[in-house]
Amino acid sequence: MADLNAYFKSIIDQDRESVVICDLNHIIIYMNPVAVVDYKKYGGASLLGKSLLACHNPHSVEAIRKVVEWFAADASHNIVYTYHNAKHDRDVYMVALRDEDGTLIGYYEKHDSRKAETMKQYDLF
Repeated sequence: MADLNAYFKSIIDQDRESVVICDLNHIIIYMNPVAVVDYKKYGGASLLGKSLLACHNPHSVEAIRKVVEWFAADASHNIVYTYHNAKHDRDVYMVALRDEDGTLIGYYEKHDSRKAETMKQYDLF
């Protein structure tokens, strides 16, 4: 079977919404290009290798910790809606990352836009 890492990275990189991936120590290990731009005022790419918790207020830090504990408690606990960003009309989620055995290895923040698509279907030319 082909090494899928390049494919998975490309999927994340092509997403038009922010994706921020953290390990279980809450260290930011990857940001897709959109996230780097979206979080530029907080440091953008310089956030890589730093704690996600340092970017949040105490209430949010506690919520993040509780979600990760919930992820760890059961392999069926994999996604939590965290808030709606009204400014950008998008929903934000925390999603568990697991290895082949179902062991929790990290999590990511995923944004889903509620805005209607403006591209024309199959507009290739």
